[in-house]
Amino acid sequence: MSPHQTNSTHLPTHVKIVEVGPRDGLQNEKQVVPTEIKIELIERLAEAGLSVIEATSFVSPKWVPQMGDNAAVLAGIRRRAGVTYTALTPNLQGFDGAVTAQADEVAIFAAASEAFSRKNINCSIAESLKRFEPVVAAASALEIPVRGYVSCVVGCPYEGAVAPEKTAEVAKILFDMGCYEVSLGDTIGVGNPASIARMIEACARVVPIDRLAGHYHDTYGMAIANIYASLQAGMAVFDASVAGLGGCPYAKGASGNVATEDVVYLLDGLGIQTGIDLAKLAAVGEWIAATINRPNGARAGRALCAKSD
Repeated sequence: MSPHQTNSTHLPTHVKIVEVGPRDGLQNEKQVVPTEIKIELIERLAEAGLSVIEATSFVSPKWVPQMGDNAAVLAGIRRRAGVTYTALTPNLQGFDGAVTAQADEVAIFAAASEAFSRKNINCSIAESLKRFEPVVAAASALEIPVRGYVSCVVGCPYEGAVAPEKTAEVAKILFDMGCYEVSLGDTIGVGNPASIARMIEACARVVPIDRLAGHYHDTYGMAIANIYASLQAGMAVFDASVAGLGGCPYAKGASGNVATEDVVYLLDGLGIQTGIDLAKLAAVGEWIAATINRPNGARAGRALCAKSD
């Protein structure tokens, strides 16, 4: 049993939440979100107690125009002690940009589905992983932590179901390459507690469970149930997006990430510590949803804000 587990419930006593709203949540917004709004969102999230915030991504603005202000966002935030500000870096050029902008940590991403990899990043899984080796080597030389993402861990919009062993194979390559943590993404939100548990079991055979994270989309309303199943499997790190912002441009009908407010409401109810102030977080969700004119996708957030009206 890992040190953060309790004997009474077999659930972790502490959970780390990686807030992906400013990057994964905003990257597909059609209207460009002003840089100052992104900066304010990141600062408000830190104020609410989020200790890891994915601030931006250093991808080509041609592909993701919404993230074209990456350096300005990292330069503009007032950094809080104890908060890690991370950035997605698909290649060495992106990595260099993130280092210059003083990102505390970088992330690389691969897919467990061959078809998704080709549609999303225009190369095979093996080719994509090969591309990341120089990024991880450069990060290692500078002692910058690297996190790995695996997308389509249980299902793919083009291939259908993805075998747990395939996901485990990609997770192991990223871990062996030097990623300190591997985030397992149910990109199109088709997972359920049974398929997620099978996938985690396969991954935990080749990567220590305390090095794995869950990243679940709520397309079929299963994200919270999947997080509970993951907690039971010993996982203690989850990605979430304030107000449930985000989606996947390559997966038709895929709704956003699980809302951070809903995850914290679950964890608070289970007596699991996160260091996050749920009332403050709910207010941030209401604010950003109103600011970018999007419905607030956090059910717990909406309920809490309605109660305080």
